[in-house]
Amino acid sequence: MTPRRRPPTVVKLGGELLEETARRRRLAGALADVAEREPLVVVHGGGREVDAEMARLGIPKRAVDGLRITDGPTLDVVAGVLAGRVNTRLVAALGVAGASAVGLTGADGGLARVRRERRYRAANGAQVDLGFVGKPVGSEPPALLLDLLGAGHVPVVASLGSGPGGQIFNINADTLAGFLAARLGARRLIIAGGTAGVLDADGRTIPAVDDRGIDALIGGGQASAGMVAKLLACRAALEGGAGAVAIVDGRQARRGMFDNAAGRPFAAGTTVIAGTRRRPQASRTAARGEGR
Repeated sequence: MTPRRRPPTVVKLGGELLEETARRRRLAGALADVAEREPLVVVHGGGREVDAEMARLGIPKRAVDGLRITDGPTLDVVAGVLAGRVNTRLVAALGVAGASAVGLTGADGGLARVRRERRYRAANGAQVDLGFVGKPVGSEPPALLLDLLGAGHVPVVASLGSGPGGQIFNINADTLAGFLAARLGARRLIIAGGTAGVLDADGRTIPAVDDRGIDALIGGGQASAGMVAKLLACRAALEGGAGAVAIVDGRQARRGMFDNAAGRPFAAGTTVIAGTRRRPQASRTAARGEGR
């Protein structure tokens, strides 16, 4: 009889959290602590570093509603920065912290096969082609991740995927994290970014949000494009069977920062609660570029 696998924790790190060496090391230490106790998968973005590299190369950035339009030259930069620079530095930092980290993209082992998002309806009503932007599809747990987790490794996944014919696509990192958490039946999904969770109109943290709250935030336009992707990723994870989901402030990186998401609220974050929901009034479900 095959022993039952322990469900992993999935942590998504916004790329802005990984730019400074000192913060990256502190985050790696906190993640290594988690990996000592339970299986762990890490997903990361890197949007600001992509912006900086594009500016250095003289490639203009094009975006709509905060979403990156990914043409061929842009995709080359996205792939090089995320898979080459950001991923490798994070894997190295985790190794120093004592974790056996393995750097991957969604193209490795087919762990994130994608469908191209050809059209996006912008806020002004225009139909926009986002280019090489994809949404992960599939219902089975990625075998490669299961094998790595079973062997005690920490998969670190850059937000890229592959489509028909081997074409590489840019995937929003929040979307990818929610997809993997759902496919793996994760114990927890923690999305760590540059805000203190989900904020209300006065900039205060909303301690908890349920399905109706998600619909209201998106339909009312209160959630930014980046936060819409996070909220939809949380919803996808919960609908896929994730046990606990939270959006937290990753800026004050410290040991133990990922230890209190199993049913208890974060000091600086928002717990996302599962429940029966109605259809969203307004939902922009296109993948959101490589995330932040």
